[in-house]
Amino acid sequence: MTAYRRSASSLSSHESPLEAKLGELIAEHVRYTSKRSPSPSEVRSWERSLPALATDLVDAGLGGVEMLIEYKVPLTSKRVDVVLAGQHPVTDEPSYVVVELKQWSEAESLEDDPTRVLVPGQPGGAKLHPVLQVRRYCEYIGDFVASLDTPAEQLRGAAYLHNAYDPAVRDLFDLPQDDGGRLFTAQHRGEFLDFLKARLAPKSGVEAADRLLNGKIRPSRQLMGVAAEEVKNRSQFVLLDDQQLAFQTVLHAVERAHEEDRKTAVIISGGPGSGKSVVALSLLGELSRKGVSTLHATGSQAFTKTMRRVAGKGSPRVQNMFKYFNSFMDASKNQFEVLICDEAHRIRETSANRYTRKELRTGRPQVEELLAAARVPVFLLDEHQVVRPGEMGTVATIREHAKAMGLEVSQVDLSGQFRCGGSARYEHWVLRLLGLAPGGPIPWEGDGDFVLRTAPSPEELETHLRSFLDAGESARISAGYCWPWSKAEKDRPLANDVRIGAWERPWNSRLETWLPGAPPSALWATEEGGFDQVGCVYTAQGFEYDRSGVILGPDLVFRDGHLVVDRKANRDPALSRKATDQEAESLIRNTYKVLLTRGMRETVLFSTDPETQEYLESLIGASV
Repeated sequence: MTAYRRSASSLSSHESPLEAKLGELIAEHVRYTSKRSPSPSEVRSWERSLPALATDLVDAGLGGVEMLIEYKVPLTSKRVDVVLAGQHPVTDEPSYVVVELKQWSEAESLEDDPTRVLVPGQPGGAKLHPVLQVRRYCEYIGDFVASLDTPAEQLRGAAYLHNAYDPAVRDLFDLPQDDGGRLFTAQHRGEFLDFLKARLAPKSGVEAADRLLNGKIRPSRQLMGVAAEEVKNRSQFVLLDDQQLAFQTVLHAVERAHEEDRKTAVIISGGPGSGKSVVALSLLGELSRKGVSTLHATGSQAFTKTMRRVAGKGSPRVQNMFKYFNSFMDASKNQFEVLICDEAHRIRETSANRYTRKELRTGRPQVEELLAAARVPVFLLDEHQVVRPGEMGTVATIREHAKAMGLEVSQVDLSGQFRCGGSARYEHWVLRLLGLAPGGPIPWEGDGDFVLRTAPSPEELETHLRSFLDAGESARISAGYCWPWSKAEKDRPLANDVRIGAWERPWNSRLETWLPGAPPSALWATEEGGFDQVGCVYTAQGFEYDRSGVILGPDLVFRDGHLVVDRKANRDPALSRKATDQEAESLIRNTYKVLLTRGMRETVLFSTDPETQEYLESLIGASV
């Protein structure tokens, strides 16, 4: 929640030395806090818009109001132009006005869509309506800043087009306004001043600014209520046996945290399809109903984006409760009551990357950040799904760090199987095949609840699965990372990189936007069109579909009675650069374990290596 702060009176005078170098001062603040160099247009915007707003405040008799410039929205990289902090003229309570400043002199709605606008001379195409933009900021700040006792009363939003007159931006008034978002132009400067005077008293805003900037970050009770309703209405969860035990273990840990001031880490381990994510979302809903501040986090972009779409569908506020593991680098100790770390096998050594600010590059282990962030950190994981160098989410690692931090640890192992037709026999067969369980590969003896076959060619694999797709079932084809991967380009078809004989298909898109016939990378497993690309482990992990086709590449082949790894045949850049031979061996086997356990009703295997294909056929017997 960093911000460059000054009182309105200190910025209002055009003769002020501070105002003369304002743009560079704010640019320096942004460079230090975000390690991002502002563009010249941003600097010009600050130099022109901020003094204008400050002058308006002074003219309204509000020179003591604090201007929090480039205020960082909690747990995001977004920044608000200005938050005005002061006291309410009637209640004397802290009062805040979120202001989105625009230098636009004209704008119009895009194709009669009042939520998007076109601005002549502005690059980047259509833009979000500024009233909608500031309204979202108000909702988010109110949802996550705990020092706002009554955000609906303390927060107001305004979009201020200080260079525009009504006729040139007439379309923008088609969007309904409310307390969370009002629109003002230069033509109605007097109304803007009245709006400010109705929310801010002619007193110092220092205390209110301190309160906002120093407030704890956690979901508000109002947001928790919304989340509970969303999760309850959009999901039908019935917990069984070990799942219910894990659920109750977490609830008990939360009660102890309140009653005995005792901090406990809970580890919930289980194989694919054991219901870890069902437990996670059930906990999010239940704890939300109880008013317990709770967030959900993962290390997977695809998984997090899908959770936002499914559990938070229709509610942007609920979507904001789904975070990434690296969102807690600067979280204070026990900032949240519960942090649910789903897919915790994807915890990395540290949260730092090349974009991380210098002051946050402490080398602190990511697992310690997550353990410290909540009174009850919950980790749901499958150790056999570690598939990238640098991932270190294991039961032993979490226990070791928790013990070093003086935390108690409770562990529940989920033994059930709800994927692969509920077939524990199939999961055991996969573990034996891949050498992840002792005893070596065994013949497939069949299971009435699950189908396992081989396909003699990729063409026949695709034809078989497409017949089920056409009948309304979900189906996907995935493969080991054994082919090159061309760069995806916006508005252009994907290149057919996966080539096996005459059969060729593209990898799933790497982009976050739709391409012709191809969904964004995070939605490959769930959205229409994904069947026409080959998925990799990073887009398949965490998801399930009715029918799964898996292509074993030349990085895992049958030799001398068992499957062996050939890391030289693997094309994953992360694997080739960083992993030792021992790590590569484990990660490649884990990759195929993930791919082989995505199907709910059927898995069909094909190997590019003839000897391996023959071996699989001998083990499985059935073919498409």
